[in-house]
Amino acid sequence: MLTVSNIDSFYGNVQALRGISIEVGGNEIVSIIGSNGAGKSTLMKSVMGIVKPKRGEVIFDGEAINLLHTSVIVKKGIVYIPEGREVFPDMTVADNLQMGAYCRRYSVAQYHGLLDEMFEMFPVLKERRLQKAGTLSGGEQQMVAIARGMMSSPKLIMFDEPSLGLAPVIVDEVFDTIMRINKEKHIPIILVEQNAFMALTISRRCYVLENGEIKTEGLSSELINSPEIEAAYLGA
Repeated sequence: MLTVSNIDSFYGNVQALRGISIEVGGNEIVSIIGSNGAGKSTLMKSVMGIVKPKRGEVIFDGEAINLLHTSVIVKKGIVYIPEGREVFPDMTVADNLQMGAYCRRYSVAQYHGLLDEMFEMFPVLKERRLQKAGTLSGGEQQMVAIARGMMSSPKLIMFDEPSLGLAPVIVDEVFDTIMRINKEKHIPIILVEQNAFMALTISRRCYVLENGEIKTEGLSSELINSPEIEAAYLGA
């Protein structure tokens, strides 16, 4: 579904990614872990065209997208749910979800059917659909961000630090939702997450970034038992 081949990305003259290559299969959850500043978010932004790689190629669903504008990439079917949720705080929950559908041409029936589906997945959002998103709790805002992304009928979803700033019980709910989306909707997922244990627990494969480079990669079930990974990222 997605192949990132040997990309280099920069912020001005500062190189943030060096020769990064990753792959995501048709129904995988692939996690990307690493310390702060390792390049995880830059990788997501490079896929989305927010940061333009100076070298390398990004292939999505058989098509090169690394030269396309971000809005076109979204229409191709990639959704990026950013760190910090980035809801529209002065707009209602319903209006936030409508913004997620802006790139699609739905019939009225299709739109309301999808909206009902999101309210079924997140019942609290139906209760708060007329409430301004900025007044919601962090967990509720994360629900809005996920539902907004789902409103564009994505083929691939990239989550950037979805557990950031949330209470442990809410973190569990968010990860349950990610697994449900993958299993029930058959949508492949890239998960960038500092909670390495949770990321490795729900993903099939994992890439470990360090200083803008892939340090190691492999099956999550194997990496979670690696002494090196345990010492560096699992708090041992």
